[in-house]
Amino acid sequence: MTGKPVRFQERWPSKLFDVFNIAFMVLLLVVILYPFLHIIAISFSSEDNIVRNTVTFYPKNPNIFHYHYILRDAMVYFGYRNSIFYASASTFLMLLFTSLMAYPLSIPDFPLKRFVTVFLSITMFFGGGLIPTYVLMASLRLIDTPWVMIIPGCVSAMTVFMFRTFFHNIPAELRESAQLDGAGHLAILFRIVLPLSKALLATFALFNIVGVWNSWFNGLVFLKRESLYPLQLVLRSYLYKLDMAAIMQRAGSSTAGGDAFFRNQLISSKGVQMAMIVVAMFPVMMIYPFFQKYFVKGVMIGAIKG
Repeated sequence: MTGKPVRFQERWPSKLFDVFNIAFMVLLLVVILYPFLHIIAISFSSEDNIVRNTVTFYPKNPNIFHYHYILRDAMVYFGYRNSIFYASASTFLMLLFTSLMAYPLSIPDFPLKRFVTVFLSITMFFGGGLIPTYVLMASLRLIDTPWVMIIPGCVSAMTVFMFRTFFHNIPAELRESAQLDGAGHLAILFRIVLPLSKALLATFALFNIVGVWNSWFNGLVFLKRESLYPLQLVLRSYLYKLDMAAIMQRAGSSTAGGDAFFRNQLISSKGVQMAMIVVAMFPVMMIYPFFQKYFVKGVMIGAIKG
């Protein structure tokens, strides 16, 4: 008779916590999901409903005029092509160079370990600044080339240290047994260490892809040809065109910037902005499910191993 109340008292705090936890997660889901659905709904809604602010989380009078306005321009496709190339090449080189630099630092008897660690630590606290960086890129003849968007971000001191910590947690016996079989350091790195670090590689690959995909400032500073612009910089130029067309429309211009969409009032500036957001984030949304398994595993391993 006395055991049941005790078990009930032990279970009640746990059940109460589960109820509050579920309620909090549902509320958090709504807070995160509603703005996302609101953006998509506005991008597919008609101009009248957007102006009257009647769009919530589903489109009103659905149409694709806003997407037609954006996707009819070939520069958008050039921007997609450039951003995909920049993200892919930058991620590949980042993983390669970071692994090559972090692996020696994970070996206890590496003679230059202290010097390289101090050198990398200095770069974490002191930077050259924008003008010296521009002068350096110009002296290397990287200005207005695709490589100026790829090479400068290939190696980061913080990323090297995190790779080193992860490699250090791999049992040293695996490396020693491979050395006894005649394997060199490159063979150990590419055949043993990296295959055991898939979660780490996938996690930082996702971080780098998202970072490069959302980058626009480097293109604004270092690129002159519009054919090399990343997608974010192409969409940024649309904001100026959109503002100019809206101003001419409000001024009663008969041509409205020569744009039939604005002349016929088929689109609104806010709808085009929301469509640009959807166009920009669509590729990242498509690749995330393929990285999610490794991403969660990589975060958990880092949390457990410190």
